[in-house]
Amino acid sequence: MPIPSALKQTVDQEIADYCDQKVPPQVLDKMRLVHQWRGSWVTLVEQRPLWDDPIRWVDSPVAQFRYDEYQRDWTLHWRDRNQRWHSYDGLPGSRSIGRLLAEVDQDPTGIFWG
Repeated sequence: MPIPSALKQTVDQEIADYCDQKVPPQVLDKMRLVHQWRGSWVTLVEQRPLWDDPIRWVDSPVAQFRYDEYQRDWTLHWRDRNQRWHSYDGLPGSRSIGRLLAEVDQDPTGIFWG
């Protein structure tokens, strides 16, 4: 069973608002924060222009949120240096994507923003 469309729409808007608030307009030519959906997973992605070709942008995934249709909640995941995703142990699943975004924003372990 896929993610309910009303929930996906709500979460999409909440993450888009987070991205818009996180990056000041005066640096949008140097950095963007976007999100990308893949099924019931949504990935928060930092984008920066290539140093030698500023027309092309490079994606750096920051965090991933996965919807569990049985629990009806979201879980937070982090990416290791080998590009593999792992469940974030610092916070249990939540029905509120905002709670997970707040954890990414605070980044108490330095695992998301470095």
